[in-house]
Amino acid sequence: MPDLIDELSWRGLLNQCTDEEGLRTYLREKGAPVYCGFDPTASSLHLGNLVPIVALAHAQRHGLTPIVLMGGGTGMIGDPSGRDSERTLMETDQIEANVAAQQVQLRRFFADHGDNAVIFRNNVQWIEALTCVELLRDVGKHFSVNAMIAKDSVKRRLDSREQGISYTEFSYMVLQAFDFLTLYETHKCRFQLGGSDQWGNITAGIDLLRRTHAVEAYGLTLPLLTTATGEKFGKSAGNAIWLDADMTSPFAMYQHLIRTDDRDAVRFLRYFTFLSQAEVEALAGAHEAKPEAREAQRVLARELTAWIHGPDEMSKAERATEALYGGSLTELSDADLREVFADVPSVEMPLGHLTGEGLALVDLLVEAGVAASKSAARRLIGSGGAYVNNERVGDVAAVLGEQALAGRRTLVLRSGKRDYALVRFV
Repeated sequence: MPDLIDELSWRGLLNQCTDEEGLRTYLREKGAPVYCGFDPTASSLHLGNLVPIVALAHAQRHGLTPIVLMGGGTGMIGDPSGRDSERTLMETDQIEANVAAQQVQLRRFFADHGDNAVIFRNNVQWIEALTCVELLRDVGKHFSVNAMIAKDSVKRRLDSREQGISYTEFSYMVLQAFDFLTLYETHKCRFQLGGSDQWGNITAGIDLLRRTHAVEAYGLTLPLLTTATGEKFGKSAGNAIWLDADMTSPFAMYQHLIRTDDRDAVRFLRYFTFLSQAEVEALAGAHEAKPEAREAQRVLARELTAWIHGPDEMSKAERATEALYGGSLTELSDADLREVFADVPSVEMPLGHLTGEGLALVDLLVEAGVAASKSAARRLIGSGGAYVNNERVGDVAAVLGEQALAGRRTLVLRSGKRDYALVRFV
């Protein structure tokens, strides 16, 4: 079995690494700890955050002990890395709520039993206890201002006369390094993972451990998630695919993934799934030979939606996708149907219209705007172009009752292959 460095390397997830040979030696220690921090700037993590999550999950699968560090303390300060302007400081209550919500999400990705069970820590526990004098005397004295302002995250802001950087954000590097120091002292952790924008913060922590304890620590950064067009993923980019099902549903996530650009499909399979190298290479070959089949995208959507939301939600999303392209609607709920057909024209009608003698299909097609007139509706039905819940209806005299509903109060009409209308009965 390859070690973690080899695993991340073939997957394209290795961006930078400090002292690779020393890190390989460290990785051979049974249950060696590795930590990664998460910034509680929102109540949910998103697809961009999944790069460090999956890397940390790979670390656990390679025998390391993952430490998930929630930034309840550093979140009060704000990381200047990758930022062109000062962050808006959040209220403490909001940070605490975000930490709690993100921690629930993160637990599903890691094993919580065995010799290398996941460990959750929140840096508010030690940052709030740290006095100003202790910070300056015990931590700050080990930092060179010259070295700090040379870091990319700080230098870029200093070069911008309009924005600059506050002392608050300038101090973030010191606090994150103190996290590394604390996790070494409490868990003997000497390895940190992070995004490519965290290189300066990680190396600052490595320097602090060397100065305070004369130990060698290691860091590894991961690439920033972008598409083939250069588009970033994340809330600041305005295109976040959230991991919270209430913010981005499993169906919406599945749809997003299955529409992945051909140029990104295989790369994202390496990034986001736990498929073996042989399995990914086989899919890459199939994708190159027949890209129109979109098998790489289908596997990506299935694997990732199942990992994030569970196999049941993935299956529902898959069925809903099939329904969108003419498949069966019988197993979908009213909520599913509303989401699947959220972008099609819709009308509301009293449920009583379906009871008793029922509702003539000709009239319904006109009411829903599928046909311009009753005569047009009859021609549509007679030509075989009218569908109710994706089932063709060829009887011009057809009358629909409650048994025609998909879900409890929803009915889907279709004209031809792609022209849908949703009827909601209230």
